[in-house]
Amino acid sequence: MYSLSKYKISFAGLKEGQHNFNFEIDNHFFFFYDYKEFNSCKIKIDVEFTKKSNLLELLIKSHGIINLNCYVSNESFDFSHSSKSKLVVKFGQKLNNEDHELLIVPNGTYEINISQQLYEMIVLSLPLKVVHPGINDGTLNTKVLDKLKDFDINNTSPRGSDPRWDKLKELK
Repeated sequence: MYSLSKYKISFAGLKEGQHNFNFEIDNHFFFFYDYKEFNSCKIKIDVEFTKKSNLLELLIKSHGIINLNCYVSNESFDFSHSSKSKLVVKFGQKLNNEDHELLIVPNGTYEINISQQLYEMIVLSLPLKVVHPGINDGTLNTKVLDKLKDFDINNTSPRGSDPRWDKLKELK
């Protein structure tokens, strides 16, 4: 059974100042959130944790490789991932996690679980349209791309003229 408890940072016994924490994330982490877009992934997380007298500051950096399927050709490829995020943790009357950069935890809290912040940071850092790099530089050759080229409306190469359109062109 996979547990998110390994992403807890216990700060009760830490001295004020900067501390570093490291985590590793794989597909099991995303399965917990029922996110199955990744074929595989290996992501390293570095957290610079600064404890102050009345708040906590976290600078979270992630980098690694995520194997994704291209949205155009459905070919899998390794996407180089890197992102960073800042999180400020303050103490208050009740839990409030509505802001992605500010987390308010109840007074007396001695640890925080950053798994939700890690999940959101990684998933939101992906591009809106995941495209295989071979499509952009023209090196990817698949049957899917060949079929898509047949339907390209910007293709200026004539496949044969249509007499109906030829008559309309004469009107110009």
